Amino acid sequence: MDLALWIVAGLLAAVFGVAGLMKLTQRKETLAASGLAWTEDVSAATVKAIGGLEVLAALGLILPATFGIAPVLVPLAAAGLVLVMVGAAVTHARRKEHPAIAVNAVLLLLAAFVAWGRFGPHAF
Repeated sequence: MDLALWIVAGLLAAVFGVAGLMKLTQRKETLAASGLAWTEDVSAATVKAIGGLEVLAALGLILPATFGIAPVLVPLAAAGLVLVMVGAAVTHARRKEHPAIAVNAVLLLLAAFVAWGRFGPHAF
């Protein structure tokens, strides 16, 4: 189970690291034109804040456990991603973007799995 938690955490870190860096480094208009239409509904600062949270969560899923410094941050990062995915699903539901909600649900379940595993039976 420990290996499965590491694999899922690594996958989540890669997905959210790339997505967060994209939101931090690209302009809101560029993101909207490249398929992230929801960015039209929020301010540029909100897009950057979401990107920053995603990057921090990606780092929090891997680095604390890797270096053995405050490993409790791993399940906290995963729980934070669950909240981010709830917000994303609500946003996509309001915009009637149903395929995006399915992606949010999968990522939410994976993050919840890591949070459950690292808070509970497979803590560091």
